[in-house]
Amino acid sequence: MEIIADHPMDQFPVRPFDFDLDNIEKRNYVWSRSSPEFAVFINALGVHVPYFERYLITTMRKARAEVKDEELLKDMSAIIGQEAHHAKNFLHLNRLLGERYPKVKQFDDEAKTYFSEHAKADSLKQLVGFTAGYETFTFLAGLIVLDNYKEWFADSDPVMKALWVWHQVEEVEHGSVAFNVYKHLYGDHEWYRKWMVVAALVHIAWETIQAYVHMIRIEGWLRNPFKAIKSLSFCATTLWALFANALPVFRRNYHPRRHPRVTTQQNKIQIAWRRYESKGGDVLAIDHEKMAQIMKLNPQS
Repeated sequence: MEIIADHPMDQFPVRPFDFDLDNIEKRNYVWSRSSPEFAVFINALGVHVPYFERYLITTMRKARAEVKDEELLKDMSAIIGQEAHHAKNFLHLNRLLGERYPKVKQFDDEAKTYFSEHAKADSLKQLVGFTAGYETFTFLAGLIVLDNYKEWFADSDPVMKALWVWHQVEEVEHGSVAFNVYKHLYGDHEWYRKWMVVAALVHIAWETIQAYVHMIRIEGWLRNPFKAIKSLSFCATTLWALFANALPVFRRNYHPRRHPRVTTQQNKIQIAWRRYESKGGDVLAIDHEKMAQIMKLNPQS
């Protein structure tokens, strides 16, 4: 069924995709020629993500018993489905990244332990609060990455490009669900929601930085002063962009649906991708020709 909702957070589906990650060109994990720094950064960011996604699934399943709103329950089921498929693909990617970067297995194991232990020990409020805080940044990353498609993705491996476009589109689609669950259950506790946003950012930044520094060291970028400055600056400025775009989140009347990047800067790629996929288009690999086909379905392009 074609997705015709104007707002990306309305009526979002579950797409059970499996990407052929074993076909990354020449097993080159610096897969973007447009921006090698971005390829390594997003690889590093993604290492711990599948275990957060499993944490999110646990959270949503536990919270369902307390939620009475039928529409919200539908969205909770949909985010569980989307995140389950995200985790499956990114766990596969982590195994491949471990072939190139020795410490990825260690980072993967540490993330698995951290999130599995917290999923068991955290109270429902902690589960929902941290999930909502963390989803603030997966949602914002979706918008930022898609808005920088030309600079970061244009000349890149078709499978990896397809994987990350899919992931970022869906992160925008379900970007308000965890927030809505928190507001439904703990709406008066604004201070705690905001604190969880800060806690989630610190966690994401630390996990990303340690993986990124390891990866650029393996690539040899730290041996060249100019390359070292360029690569470290990319990491710092991208994390700063996440923080800067999160500032509206701290307003009392904030809602993800009304975030400025959603309401005033609708991304053409996510609109066209959703239309193309809903018509049965193959989005498991995206080269230049495929992207041109996709963009024909954006009425604004």
